[in-house]
Amino acid sequence: MPLFSIILPCFNAQDSILQTLASLRAQSFTDWEAICVDDGSSDATPFLIRKAAQEDPRIRLVRNTAKGPSAARNMAALSCATGAFIAFCDADDLWVPSKLKQLGETFKDRSIDGIFGRIGFFHTAPGDAKVFSTVPAGDLSIDMLLGENPVCTMSNITLRRGVFERSGGFDPTMVHNEDLEWLIRLVGQGARVVGLDSLHTWYRTSVGGLSTDLDAMQAGRERALLSAAKFGVQPSGRSHAIHHRYLARRALRTDGARTEALRHAFTGFAHSPAGFLSPFRRGAMTLLGACAAPVLPRALRLSLFS
Repeated sequence: MPLFSIILPCFNAQDSILQTLASLRAQSFTDWEAICVDDGSSDATPFLIRKAAQEDPRIRLVRNTAKGPSAARNMAALSCATGAFIAFCDADDLWVPSKLKQLGETFKDRSIDGIFGRIGFFHTAPGDAKVFSTVPAGDLSIDMLLGENPVCTMSNITLRRGVFERSGGFDPTMVHNEDLEWLIRLVGQGARVVGLDSLHTWYRTSVGGLSTDLDAMQAGRERALLSAAKFGVQPSGRSHAIHHRYLARRALRTDGARTEALRHAFTGFAHSPAGFLSPFRRGAMTLLGACAAPVLPRALRLSLFS
């Protein structure tokens, strides 16, 4: 039985899946299995996974056709995984080679239920990353999650298998912010999740990805707020401000309505000027960018906020 079960949902990922699997195979800690859940790909994704599995028996392919990433993660984690720890990875992200080794060392503290690290955001290759996430002090809280979720992506969270089972898994009816809603339930049920101030994950950015659908993201957040309320938590003004700042920055990176960023920036600033402007450089740049977006040339806008 491996120590780590890596859950990897896949859909039409032929352009990235081999690079992702290579980053797993490059881990300095080798006691793992990777469960690749194909969700009905129409490209070469299943073929490429089977080929990789022939070269490395730690990799295996299962099918969960057309049920979505939440159902794929639930099925693999609850029915297929054999490891003591569940680690999630998306089919277009990459891991730093030392990630599993650091996780194994940190999980020796039995009080820790889940771990995340820092993320580097890249376009073509990790070497072009200019933006990196930060890890807040203290254990992960619901209010942190309702601001600018420091976990950022499912590729950046690992937890004890029993803790995931008790969480009930992901809501398969959600497409956007399903990870946020699950993390809120996880923390609300008492799981202790901590951040390590080490780079763990390379996140591949795409202006055409799901996370650019701001209206759907906002609808998903409303579902997450309902879950938070069940644990007696309402977002602070600061958290509202940070969330709308995040949406404003997302709007500046996409080709949506040029007033969208301005709307989110003003909404966030109204909730908490101090929260929106902390840290000052990020908040001030977002506010200035949102105000200038209606007249900024597209290429310059995308360059400034990429």
